[in-house]
Amino acid sequence: MTDRKWTRMTPKKIADCLEEYMGLGISATTVHRLLTQLRYSLKGNSKSLSCGFHPDRDKQFNIIQHLREQFMAAGDPIISVDTKKKEPIGLFKNPGRTWSRKAKKVKDHDFRSEAEAIASPYGIYDLIKNRGVLVVGKSADTPEFAANCIAMWWRRHSRFHYPSSHRLLILEDSGGSNGARPRAFKRFLQERIADKFGMEITVSHYPTGASKWNPIEHRMFSEISKNWAGHPLESFEILLNFVRNTKTQTGLKVESYFDPREYEKGIKVPDKEFKGLNITKSNTLGNWNYTIAPRSVATEKPHTDMSPFLGTEYGTKLRAAI
Repeated sequence: MTDRKWTRMTPKKIADCLEEYMGLGISATTVHRLLTQLRYSLKGNSKSLSCGFHPDRDKQFNIIQHLREQFMAAGDPIISVDTKKKEPIGLFKNPGRTWSRKAKKVKDHDFRSEAEAIASPYGIYDLIKNRGVLVVGKSADTPEFAANCIAMWWRRHSRFHYPSSHRLLILEDSGGSNGARPRAFKRFLQERIADKFGMEITVSHYPTGASKWNPIEHRMFSEISKNWAGHPLESFEILLNFVRNTKTQTGLKVESYFDPREYEKGIKVPDKEFKGLNITKSNTLGNWNYTIAPRSVATEKPHTDMSPFLGTEYGTKLRAAI
């Protein structure tokens, strides 16, 4: 018998094998006690072996830190963005436990074909104000969707929090819909935010394999997951309500919006059109750090539309100040 077979046995099975093959009469309790004395215990795999990291990883982290300090000193907005894990809408099991008299019954299989829809949550976290926005779409997670979410955040929140600011720092991962490679994301940032609002957008990507350092992951997404843990996300409204009720003792508050639009996949940006974008790459690691400046006067006047805040506490404060 090989060692590998013994390592997966329970103390009872080990005791039975010792008696059958070696004639040793021993109880399962004694087997467990002896294993403990020999410092054996049940252990799973430990994900601790590094696969290596990008050679420019430390240099990029220093650049991100320098940009954050620069924008904070000037009082300009800094946001961390990312796509949260897609969630099936329906009576499906959601990991976690809740206080209740009776466990809620859910479907025994998590087949996506049984879901009413698949929610695509895109988050924007304001590092300075400690405020978050989660836009939940029912379409694909595309570069256009990501850019529209950031534009929605600016239109409904940031330009009221930063009325005199004309530049924005975006921290994001290197992959996905808002990654460093997709041309479409840069094009929509140019059209939907830079040109429309007259904003200068500085984008800095976290190195490959370092997405867990993106602030939105541990400051916002983790809190949302804890808030809806153990509750089936039976509808978009239930999901949005759990997000809106996400708060922490450190002052985090999160708003949520639903985006019902359908987004086209695989949008390509030809070379000629891409060259027309007003993008300036940084002299250091330009593929990860670049600035998108407006090409003309903003088509939408900032700081005038209060409609998103009508009926809210913030809108009341604004009207009182005016």
